[in-house]
Amino acid sequence: MASVNSLASTLQQQLADALTAALPDAGTADPLLRRSDRADFQANGILALAKKLKGNPRELAAQVTGALPASDLIKDIEVSGPGFLNITLSDKAIIETLAARAADDEGRLGVPYNSAAGTTVIDYAQPNVAKEMHVGHLRSAVIGDAMVQILEFTGESVVRRHHIGDWGTQFGMLIQYLVEHPDELNHEGDQAADGEAAMSSLNRLYKASRALFDSDEEFKDRSRNRVVALQAGDPETLAMWQRFVDESKIYFYSVFDKLDMEINDPDIVGESGYNDMLEETCRILEETGVAVRSEGALCVFFDDVKGPDGNPTPLIVKKTNGGYGYAATDLSAVRDRVQNLKASTLLYVVDVRQSLHFRMVFETARRAGWLNDGVTTHQLAFGTVLGKDGKPFKTREGVTVRLEDLLDEAVERATAVVREKAEKIGLSEEEIVENGRYVGIGAVKYADLSTSAVRDYKFDLDQMVSLHGDTSVYLQYAYARIRSILRKAGDAKPAAHPELELAPAERALGLHLDQFGEVLSEVAAGYEPHKLAAYLYQLASLYTTFYDQCQVLSDENPTEVVENRLFLCDLTARTLHRGMALLGIRTPERL
Repeated sequence: MASVNSLASTLQQQLADALTAALPDAGTADPLLRRSDRADFQANGILALAKKLKGNPRELAAQVTGALPASDLIKDIEVSGPGFLNITLSDKAIIETLAARAADDEGRLGVPYNSAAGTTVIDYAQPNVAKEMHVGHLRSAVIGDAMVQILEFTGESVVRRHHIGDWGTQFGMLIQYLVEHPDELNHEGDQAADGEAAMSSLNRLYKASRALFDSDEEFKDRSRNRVVALQAGDPETLAMWQRFVDESKIYFYSVFDKLDMEINDPDIVGESGYNDMLEETCRILEETGVAVRSEGALCVFFDDVKGPDGNPTPLIVKKTNGGYGYAATDLSAVRDRVQNLKASTLLYVVDVRQSLHFRMVFETARRAGWLNDGVTTHQLAFGTVLGKDGKPFKTREGVTVRLEDLLDEAVERATAVVREKAEKIGLSEEEIVENGRYVGIGAVKYADLSTSAVRDYKFDLDQMVSLHGDTSVYLQYAYARIRSILRKAGDAKPAAHPELELAPAERALGLHLDQFGEVLSEVAAGYEPHKLAAYLYQLASLYTTFYDQCQVLSDENPTEVVENRLFLCDLTARTLHRGMALLGIRTPERL
C-alpha cells in the first residue's frame, strides 16, 4: 500500500508551486503553513517575501491565490491582515484522504517510511546484576521501549542494547562467598526459580557476603584476590560469576514481563561484553594523544569542563591502580556499535545526571575518530520520579521504592477501577484481571511518557488510574467505547462518503486524524514520545466532542451519515490502537 500524503503536505506543495509561479524572482519560498483558529490553516510566508521583494503583501497574496490550481482540496481562501492567507479545506478532500488512510491494508494508516532511515543502536533499560530494580530503573525502560517501537515503525533498523552492570569489584565479594557457600543459589528440586525467589536468594547472599566482608579481614583479602582472578579470566571464577548473571536474568525478565516489555538474551550486552576491547581502547587513546597520563591515571581533558576549584575535570579512562573506569567501557561500546553494528545513530536513554559524562565520552570518541560525520549521538536524558510531595520517590522508611512493588500496586488499583464497571458490561473474572493489568501498567507508562523526558514527574497512582484527565485510562476507555459502538452498529458498516457536508466536530476530528504520520515523524526525529502521547490525548478529546455533538447510531440519520460517522469512529479507534501500541500500551476491546 502506498503512503498517503497528509492534507497539510499537499496544501504546502500547492502553495509553494503557486508562490513560484506568481513570483518567479522569489526563488524557493516557504509559505509557512500552520494550523489556525480562524480557518483550517494559515499561510504567513508572503509577508516576509513581500519585504524581500519590496512589494505590497496583500497584492502578492492575491497573485498567489490566483496562481493556485483548480482542485478539490481548497473550499475557501481569503487574504487577511497584511497578506496572511486563511485557508479552509473542502469536506470532500478531508474524507477522501482519510479513506485512503483507512484502505492501507498494512495497518500503517498510510504513514510513510522515513526515506533517510538508518541504523540506530539504542542503549536503555540497564539494571545491575545481583541488585534489585527500583523506581529509578523505570524511566529508561519505558522511554527506551517506546522509542524502539516508534523508530522501527518509521523504518529505522533498531539494535537494542541493555548495558547491564555485570562487572566490577563488588563481584569479588559475592563470588568468594558463593565459593565458600556453594549451595546458596541452588533451586529447590528441579524447579526453575521465579523472579521473586531469584531476587530473594541474591539479596540474602549479598547481605551475608557484605556482613562477612565488613567483619572479617581474611575474607576481605580473599575477595580482593577473587577480583583479580575474575579480571584474569580464571575459569572457576567466571563460572561462579555466570551463575549470578543467570540468576539475575530470571529476576530481570520477570520484572520486564510485568512491564509488558520484550527483552531478549542477545540484546543484553553488559559491561563485561567489552572486556576484551578495554586495553586496546586505552592504547589507541594514548598513542593518538587523545588521552594523557596525569598523576598515574589515563585521562582526557576538556577546555570547558572544570571543577568548583577552577581546575580541569578529566574523563578518567584508566585509574592509577590500573583498573578501568566506566569511560573505558563506554568508549569501547561506541567502537563496537559503530564499527561492528554499523550504527548511523547512537541513542542513550540515560539519567540527566550523567549528561556531562556522556558529553565527554562522545567528544573523546570524535577526537579518536571513532565517531565521524556519518554517525550522530544523542543522550535522551530523563529526569527523576518524584513522590506526591515533590521529593525523590521513597517509602515511608526513606528507602527507594522497589519497582515490582510499584507495578503490583498500580495493577491492584487499576483492577479495582475496572471491577467497578465490569458488571455493567458483563466482564468475566479473567477479563477483569487481564484488563486490570493492561490498565495498571498502561497508567504507569503513560504518566512517564506524557511528560517531557528531561522533566521530573510526580508518581501519583490516584491520578494515573483516573478516568478523567490526561491519563492512559481515559484513552483506553475512548477506544473501548468506539469498539462497543461498532459492535452495536449491526448491519450498518463504516463507509466513507466524501459527498457529505461535515459538522464542525467531524471536521476537527478528521483534520486531527490526518496528522498522525506528521506527528510520528516529529516524535522520531526529536526522540520526544511525549508529543505522541499529547496527540493521542487530543484525539480522544476531539472524539468525545464528536460523540457528544454528532449522534452516530440514529434511525433519524440517513444511512450515508451513519456510515460516514462509523467510518470516523473506526479510523479513530485504529489510530488510538496503533498510537498506544507504539507507546507500549495495550487497548482492551471491552472496558
